[in-house]
Amino acid sequence: MKNRILNLLKESDDFISGQKISDDLGVSRAAVWKYINALKEEGYEIESISRRGYKFVSSPDVLTYEEIEKFLDTKYIGRKLVYLSAVDSTNNYAKNMASNKNEGTVITAEQQLSGKGRLGRDWTSPSYKGIYMSIILKPDLDPSKVAKLTLIGAAAVYKALKDIGIQSQIKWPNDIVIDGKKVCGILTEMSCELNIINYIIMGIGINVNLDKDDIPKELKDKATSLKLVTKKTINRKELLGLVLNHFEKLYEPFKKDLNLDEVIKICKENSALLGKEVHIIQGNSTRKGKAIDINSEGELIVKFDTGIETIYSGEVSVRGLNGYV
Repeated sequence: MKNRILNLLKESDDFISGQKISDDLGVSRAAVWKYINALKEEGYEIESISRRGYKFVSSPDVLTYEEIEKFLDTKYIGRKLVYLSAVDSTNNYAKNMASNKNEGTVITAEQQLSGKGRLGRDWTSPSYKGIYMSIILKPDLDPSKVAKLTLIGAAAVYKALKDIGIQSQIKWPNDIVIDGKKVCGILTEMSCELNIINYIIMGIGINVNLDKDDIPKELKDKATSLKLVTKKTINRKELLGLVLNHFEKLYEPFKKDLNLDEVIKICKENSALLGKEVHIIQGNSTRKGKAIDINSEGELIVKFDTGIETIYSGEVSVRGLNGYV
């Protein structure tokens, strides 16, 4: 009911009386007053004048379904959305509820208290400045094919950034970088049994409107934000909607076990690694090679002194010879 009242207010250019809202929605005026106050507590600015009623003024910068709906062009990705003001990790939260949720359900949080990236690395998540979300997926495919999914997420973020005029690169397999610094990380986790996928959780964290002081000192040479790059505040709601739109379009062929030519093409043409000397780090072992290609399975092809090898994402970390990229 609260959302229906909010939509009524947003659709009107003038004041709407409490009585009209009551009549239109079939609730008491006391209930209308209660829901209006709840909206105000959530940060919506609503003007109230005796005998005139209520008028919508502005929305808070929050990533609720009501706020991103107008930017969505999806059939099911993001159509069910769980919004949290704070959580330890959206991936952890998603895993705890995945079995009972439909595919495409999205969890968003304004702050992650224990955000993690690949290999257990910490992910900085200051309040109301980034996009921290997880998508619940349930494709009817063999678990061996899941490694490709991270590249779909990376391609979706790349295309969304391009839509708002920001050029980026993809650092195989799960990072988006600008000017050699990370702005987005993707963490894909899976629950499966033998040849059956129970669910997949794709976590995406984007540094959107972080300021210099929001980035830890030890990461300033490796990480940045869209705001720092563009020198302007980015509309988080629009960007989130665009990412989900592109993700659904790129995910559909994957669900049908079709080739991922478009995804691979995006990742190759906008790679931050291909053609460069890199360090391949696995456990305590580090080898130097040259990244030369990404194959049709989404695997990195690296030329070492000992020959050409295929690198699987798994527990491998890739670094440039002189830094992050």
